[in-house]
Amino acid sequence: MFSFHSIKDYQSLLLNGKATCADAVSYYIKNIEQNRHLNAFLEVYKEEALERAAQLDAKRKAGDALGKLHGVIIGLKDVVSYRNHKLSAGSRILENFQAVYNATAVNRLLEEDAVIIGRQNCDEFAMGSSNENSAYGNVLNAADNARVPGGSSGGSAVGVQAKLCMISLGSDTGGSVRQPADFCGVVGLKPSYGRVSRYGLIAYASSFDQIGIFANSVEDAGIVLEVISGKDEFDSTATGNAFQFHYSPVKSGFKIGYFPVTFNHPGLDPEIAATQKKFIASLREEGLEVSQIEFDLLDYIVPAYYILTTAEASSNLARYDGLKYGAQQPATDLNEQIHLTRSRFFGKEVQRRIMLGTFVLSEGYYEAYIMQAQKVRRILLEKIKKIFTEVDAIILPVSPTTAFRIGEKSNDPIAMFLADIYTVFANLTGIPAISIPLFKHSNGMPFGLQVMASHSNELALLSIAEYLMEINKTANQPVSV
Repeated sequence: MFSFHSIKDYQSLLLNGKATCADAVSYYIKNIEQNRHLNAFLEVYKEEALERAAQLDAKRKAGDALGKLHGVIIGLKDVVSYRNHKLSAGSRILENFQAVYNATAVNRLLEEDAVIIGRQNCDEFAMGSSNENSAYGNVLNAADNARVPGGSSGGSAVGVQAKLCMISLGSDTGGSVRQPADFCGVVGLKPSYGRVSRYGLIAYASSFDQIGIFANSVEDAGIVLEVISGKDEFDSTATGNAFQFHYSPVKSGFKIGYFPVTFNHPGLDPEIAATQKKFIASLREEGLEVSQIEFDLLDYIVPAYYILTTAEASSNLARYDGLKYGAQQPATDLNEQIHLTRSRFFGKEVQRRIMLGTFVLSEGYYEAYIMQAQKVRRILLEKIKKIFTEVDAIILPVSPTTAFRIGEKSNDPIAMFLADIYTVFANLTGIPAISIPLFKHSNGMPFGLQVMASHSNELALLSIAEYLMEINKTANQPVSV
């Protein structure tokens, strides 16, 4: 029976004739069908994926050069454009919209022989922390179906968690890859802003959005990042140098910092706090240099983030007006048509964020809100640059809690916003961050740790993250007597 452990192991099986791409695609299609109740996939490209697999098997048999992601089965969050396939952003307003071009990241996956298996459910327009805001129903956490998978990339996280695909691409505007990865016990990587082209990614907040990666391992995330990163003529914010990944876990000689205020925050689950503090102590026992860093801006980052992102969302989503494309609600005049279309086809959370953004952008409030939030962002950028002259990485929690129950926070948007307290920092500053699965809560749910590094320093980030996972694995091995 087919099983997947890592990209390298899988490709070794392919080359040795012990597996085929067709076997792999059939395995995942069967898993998706058996786990349809999880609602992770909105659409499965069954025939197309099987045809692609057959082509790749023939290519390998012919002895042709193979791509770096040869045969790797990948799911796409429903905000990443895949030409001639539906692209709805989890919204009724784009329910029947078909993408007219490929995202740059998708082109690069296909060029390296990947197989796109389907379109994954998400919070509408990537706005949410629980995947309860999709117009197409909740995604369920595979570890406990009564709990959320996190958001907004919940379907993408569950895709990897439940073995429905090998890799998923999601998007991370304020933690939408790292938080669901944490809730689902998988690796979630948010690259530096500009590392991966945003061309073909439906915009929520353009100065924050970044395509991210869900994987079973740090190494697999690095392999995929190398493929999709680099300069892009269609995105002026994409950095010039492609990321070169080589697997070389660090052994020592690096410095780790942490903010005590994040581990002592009253909103952090006591068991999560105690477990992570114990892990920090174990790092010192391993001989690592771990230092406390005073940070007095924690209470400002969530308000600054939501002021700036909702303002950008208000502008970005103005194009969905019932006139150009997408759903339309007929009316007697132009203004009424725009009003009725947006009222009927946008969900409540999207409406809430558009209204917040429009408010802070309005005359008389721009200076009081936008300018102050921009000041906070600039201070954070200056502070993080200084911090990374003293340490190589920062560790902190991913989320204040493990995956919460469906409906638990639906009627409290403030509590939902505050759940992003540990993840939005990396988006405000544009630095890379990764969520790594390390622990298990007494409630049975997974949780892990977040690692951040300086801008464009993904190689150090991945190496340190892998090392921390190895330390945790060794510390939890049973002692033989």
